[in-house]
Amino acid sequence: MNRITLEPGKRGGRPCIRGLRITVYDVLSMLSTNMTQQEILEDFPELEPEDILAALAFAADREHKVYSLAVQ
Repeated sequence: MNRITLEPGKRGGRPCIRGLRITVYDVLSMLSTNMTQQEILEDFPELEPEDILAALAFAADREHKVYSLAVQ
């Protein structure tokens, strides 16, 4: 998870990949439109395969926390 950074003022404080201006949302959005990991990496050569996995892990963790809080 050290690949996900939060910086005030960068992309509105949204979670970004390694301090880049690419957000977790950007990566998830691309995946949801059926882009493959390879296509994303070709379009954004500054990304690494581990960055895509980190975005997925971040989203899964956030989702788990939201639903865990709601159940209590």
